[in-house]
Amino acid sequence: MADNTSLAGEFLQRQINEQVLIVQVLVIIFLCINLLLIIIFFQKEHFYTTARYILFAVALVADSFVLFISDVLLIFSYFRFTMQIWLCVIISVLILMYSVVTPVTLTAMTLERYVAVCMPLRHGEICSTRSTVHCILIIHGISSLPCIVILSMFFVSASLTLYKKSKICSLEMFSLYLWHDHVRSAVQLLFFLIMCIIIVFSYVKIMKVAKTASGEDKQSSNKGLKTVALHGFQLLLCLIQLLCPFVESWMFHIDFRLFVQVRYFNYVTFYLAPRCLNPLIYGLRDEAFSQAMKNYVCISSFKRNAS
Repeated sequence: MADNTSLAGEFLQRQINEQVLIVQVLVIIFLCINLLLIIIFFQKEHFYTTARYILFAVALVADSFVLFISDVLLIFSYFRFTMQIWLCVIISVLILMYSVVTPVTLTAMTLERYVAVCMPLRHGEICSTRSTVHCILIIHGISSLPCIVILSMFFVSASLTLYKKSKICSLEMFSLYLWHDHVRSAVQLLFFLIMCIIIVFSYVKIMKVAKTASGEDKQSSNKGLKTVALHGFQLLLCLIQLLCPFVESWMFHIDFRLFVQVRYFNYVTFYLAPRCLNPLIYGLRDEAFSQAMKNYVCISSFKRNAS
């Protein structure tokens, strides 16, 4: 019996090792792609003066930051490294805010496509570089609201001695009571419900324009329609991510091995996947960005061969 338990433990440990390694490979690949796209973004004036590319860069930076910090916390958790609560609070605040920045930015990008297709004559005025900078500030302001709610609950409930303690840093640390989870879920669901309504509204409006358009206008409308649909799919993955903690908590009490498998699947599917779709949507589908990326790779290869 003891031998069977030992073998099961060794199998689970080896499985966790493999899963952590796979996550490291995926995170490194996504970060390298994002870094390449950020470099290309700053190389052409057309990109950093156009609203949709600026918002795309904001999403890339937010995704890269969340991927890097969450992966560091994953490694710390795996090796059982602890840190003081006050430091964990600062790190968690940044992760919480930038986790919301991505879907809010996706919603802003959807509205930009709506303006471009449905209000083309006012697009230059509404989506100017100055307006986009103001939009980025608004995005960060809106994204900080869930953090304020979560932190307010934590500060009210936590004792002062807690901040001096050292623990393994995780977002679950903020849920001191069950009602904290309920309030956090309610706030996040409200946010995503509003964003879903905006995306559906934009999709319906662009679809109406696409039906009545012809020639180049129809092609542009159809492309905008596909982009909005992809943003909706990204937002859906982010929305499903909110339900993951409930499923994981249920699995934890049933079977620990199953809990590990489910948590790993959720992390890769609903946490990593939505953050790798932005490069796919704009890095590969967008002609200007795709061409700039090809040129950059070709020039870099030529310089390396010449040296």
